[in-house]
Amino acid sequence: MRHTPRNIFFHELIGLKVYVADHLSPSYIGKKGTVYWETRNLLIIRDEESGELKKILKKGGVFIFQLPDSTQVVVRGEEILARPEDRLRKLKTRR
Repeated sequence: MRHTPRNIFFHELIGLKVYVADHLSPSYIGKKGTVYWETRNLLIIRDEESGELKKILKKGGVFIFQLPDSTQVVVRGEEILARPEDRLRKLKTRR
C-alpha cells in the first residue's frame, strides 16, 4: 500500500522527509530532515543541514511530512503518538 494523506497515520514514517512547523519546545521549530527512526514518543531525524541525528518529541508538535509523490501532509504529533505497529492495530480494531 502506498502512502497517501488519508493513510499516513498507519504507515511507517521512516524514510519520509519531515519539517517541524510548530512545537511546544521552540528549539524544535524549523528542524527538517529525513525520519531515521521512530519510537512511541519520538521521531529521530537526520538533520538536513548538519547530518546529525535529532530527537524530536511527537507530543506538542506539528509536522509536515513529504510523501514519496511529493504531496505534503500536516500531522499533529498526538495523532502519531504510538509505535507504527500499534497505530496499525488501532486501524484494525476500528473495522
